[in-house]
Amino acid sequence: MELSQVPLRELKKAKTKIALYEAALSLIGDRMFREVMLDDICRKAEVSKVTFFNLFRKKEDLLLYYMRVWLSERIIEIEEHGLKGFDAVRHVCHSVAKEARDRAGIMPSLIAFLAEMKMHPCMPEMTQAEVLLLFPGREEAGGESPDMFALFQRCMEEAAELGHLKPGISVPDAVQFLFTVFYGAFLTAQLYASDRISAFYDTQLGLIENRN
Repeated sequence: MELSQVPLRELKKAKTKIALYEAALSLIGDRMFREVMLDDICRKAEVSKVTFFNLFRKKEDLLLYYMRVWLSERIIEIEEHGLKGFDAVRHVCHSVAKEARDRAGIMPSLIAFLAEMKMHPCMPEMTQAEVLLLFPGREEAGGESPDMFALFQRCMEEAAELGHLKPGISVPDAVQFLFTVFYGAFLTAQLYASDRISAFYDTQLGLIENRN
């Protein structure tokens, strides 16, 4: 399907939803998401609060929408560059570090929200119009709901097949470790007030990677 084939009502709704998402990202900067006011997001997007709540249940849903878009983009990049095993995982982690340089507040906000909810994110579904607008030319991959567990599982299976997973470490244990690293290495870098986030990730990944 092309954008010209999308009903105007659906296209307008998708554009409004994305405008709210982009407004939130532009406002967060180095602040925590809780400090960004919903009124400011709506004003930036030129959307009423009534319309906002027709599209999102609560302000924090924007964080899950962000993770849905961000993770989809990383998976697309992994496929396009043919990355496997630890190379794919490292790409994801280094992308977190880059995002932290651009929007310092987004990842701490997401981690805090997930910890508070005691949940791993259930990715929001997207309409065809949203997919077409957000992932032009890559609609098929962008339309699939991303699954970080499935991504890490696949990467560690590839690493094991390539002999890049240290002996004695099972794939399930490695996947669990990757989730600990994904969130924990970032927070550790924050505690040390270090901007060398990629280095923290590389150090932790090296604990289970067989580089010989």
